[in-house]
Amino acid sequence: MLSSRRIVIACALILGALIAGCAPFRAPAEAPVVVSAVVIRHTDGDTAWFRLADGTGEKVRFIGIDTPETAAGPEPLGEEASAYTASAIPIGTRVWLEYDAELRDRHGRLLAYVWLERPLSGDAGEVRESMLNARILLDGYAQTLTIPPNVAYAEVLSACQVEAREAQRGLWGLSD
Repeated sequence: MLSSRRIVIACALILGALIAGCAPFRAPAEAPVVVSAVVIRHTDGDTAWFRLADGTGEKVRFIGIDTPETAAGPEPLGEEASAYTASAIPIGTRVWLEYDAELRDRHGRLLAYVWLERPLSGDAGEVRESMLNARILLDGYAQTLTIPPNVAYAEVLSACQVEAREAQRGLWGLSD
């Protein structure tokens, strides 16, 4: 049985870790949830509608990226980003949606990484080749947008943005 002194010390360590932004204990890693879906409508560069296996239609916001807006005064490259996404996943295309820690955003949209091929390993090379979120970043049509706790691919997505910026692709090639 733990003494009250040990309990106090353990609580202090946990509280200190939480204040520092660290999680002192991690739950065992769970396999990512990946579901098959079919594109049914395009919205913009980082959002589209998909028909899930159960027949429901869902508006999906792509995790980890933010493309220029097209509504209410389009931003530079907003239309191009929308066209890029529409050409990458034409209506009727089968994709795989991978969820992260949170299933929905504050607007009720499903949150997902969009895979052009069923993911096998999720390693950086596979992300760069087969994840639409990464492809949009690599070609310069988005910036990273990391919103914890949805951070499964934050590092590789950040590296994709750095590569696009260094090569002055898309947004990064616009003159001020």
